[in-house]
Amino acid sequence: MAILAMKTNNQFRVLILGHGEMGRAMEYLLLRRHQLTIWERHPKAGTTPVELESAAEEQDFILFCLPAIPHFDLASRLRPYLHRECLCLNFAKGLDERGRTAAQAMSAALGRNPAFGVLYGPMISEEIRAGRPAFAQAGTANAECYGRIRALYAGTPLYLEHSADITGISWAAVLKNVYAMLFGVADELNLGDNMRGYFAASVLEELEQIIASLGGSPEAVRRLAGLGDLITTATSAGSHHHDLGRRLVRGQAEVIEGEGVHTLKMIRDHGLFDSRRYPLFDLIGSLLAEPTAAGSQMKKYLEQLLR
Repeated sequence: MAILAMKTNNQFRVLILGHGEMGRAMEYLLLRRHQLTIWERHPKAGTTPVELESAAEEQDFILFCLPAIPHFDLASRLRPYLHRECLCLNFAKGLDERGRTAAQAMSAALGRNPAFGVLYGPMISEEIRAGRPAFAQAGTANAECYGRIRALYAGTPLYLEHSADITGISWAAVLKNVYAMLFGVADELNLGDNMRGYFAASVLEELEQIIASLGGSPEAVRRLAGLGDLITTATSAGSHHHDLGRRLVRGQAEVIEGEGVHTLKMIRDHGLFDSRRYPLFDLIGSLLAEPTAAGSQMKKYLEQLLR
């Protein structure tokens, strides 16, 4: 607590892992106030690489702005170098190769110390870097960690709320990428706004059931990590997963890749739940398996609704 009290009104030392879209967004939010170090797996030519282990020492925060796949290995590699007051935050909305969320991978690698948390919600990088507001649920085990995260982002246009349901908001953030593709399919097929409204209501119902089966609270679906991020991802013109749905209809299977696609594969490979119990989730899997038949598959689904 002494370290927290000393630093509340001063700079934090922050290590950002990854300098893609989210890494650059976090740099934009934090650069003016805090002492930042940025580590990249593949440094740009002509730049001096940051030595990861030495950079991690004495950091107050480490932000994992990377896909979920390397989280466990990186966190395991860094753990011996992190002091107990360091707080690791991750933003990944996918699963690793074992079918784990980023939070599950972090928990397996770090145990209880150092602490970790997740930030999920409507946080489009381009809008953050344009100075527009963004919103997130900070999933942490206790209020003290949440207070430290609020202190980190104080004075920025990132608005936070706390959730102790790390499991629920993690799965809401991960699964919404899968469902977002469905909205792109519907828009490319010109099925209209009524279809979008039906999908929104039905997706929330499926998400509540799936997340409850995975150990989270259904309430997570109705907040920022669920409904908030779903609307953003399913309707934004710049959304990668919405665009993937459009590409499915166009038959551009060779460019269909992303966290949602990988999530679907991991759920099936590891048997995390039976997708056949959830018609819309199962429909997305069928569309990805046979993208050239997207129109006929959607028509068949709608016909089944009328029976």
